[in-house]
Amino acid sequence: MKKILLALLCATTLMFSTTFYFTAIPDQDESKLELRFSLLANYLSKELDIEVKFIPVKSYSASIAAFRNNQVQLAWFGGLSGVRARILVPDSLVIAQGYEDPNFKTYFIAHKSLKIKKSSALSTKITNQSFTFGSKGSTSGRLMPEYFLRENLNKAPSSIFSKVGYSGSHTKTIALVQSGAYKVGAVNFKVWERELSLGNIDLSKVDVIWETPTYPDYQFTARGDLDEKYGKGFTKKLAAVLIDIKDKDILNAFPRKSFIKAKNSDFDAILEVGKKIGLID
Repeated sequence: MKKILLALLCATTLMFSTTFYFTAIPDQDESKLELRFSLLANYLSKELDIEVKFIPVKSYSASIAAFRNNQVQLAWFGGLSGVRARILVPDSLVIAQGYEDPNFKTYFIAHKSLKIKKSSALSTKITNQSFTFGSKGSTSGRLMPEYFLRENLNKAPSSIFSKVGYSGSHTKTIALVQSGAYKVGAVNFKVWERELSLGNIDLSKVDVIWETPTYPDYQFTARGDLDEKYGKGFTKKLAAVLIDIKDKDILNAFPRKSFIKAKNSDFDAILEVGKKIGLID
């Protein structure tokens, strides 16, 4: 009997000491992501009392694949990537998001040579100019900008612009428009404001010309089998730990004022827009 109890104890200990992995969409340059998620990994390791490791990926699709294949158990997704991931892993759950994320927005930016002033309406002067989205799988850098372009100008991007590109990240979008390589671009407003505060944007070369209406975006999505692997109540504990983050270094690295509760249905609008644009079947 003692041997059986000892074996059960060892098995239980092994289960609860299993490493917890998470990933995130690569929406900014690697150095910023490394800082943000190394801070978060250390915080989660301490609060959850298990080893937590961040697994970087090279693309939005790779983050979804890692989540689908159970290589990671948690992911910081954008609105679109999160919806796609939850379709592929039906029992997965949105468990938290940033305070600003229910009311996210995209900035349209333009090279100063176009002489377009910021307005409450999207200027038709962007027509026949070169335009860059962010990643093809980005909510704030592709999905919603395309949706609003179609709504305002009644055409697909390929019919509006002389050239359409995909920079791969928001920081690259800013750099491309600032350099004049593309005349217009769509960028996550949080990334723009952060880069501006860091002195990385030259307002004599590039500036915001329009901001979109708000929409839901980033969130933490967890696989639905966490309690089976890490113990009963683990999912609720994980959500509570994320929502309780008060460390200013972590919050500033995202950057977010705080984290709040969220649920799958908060992103129904993103699902519908994705279907309308043709990015979700």
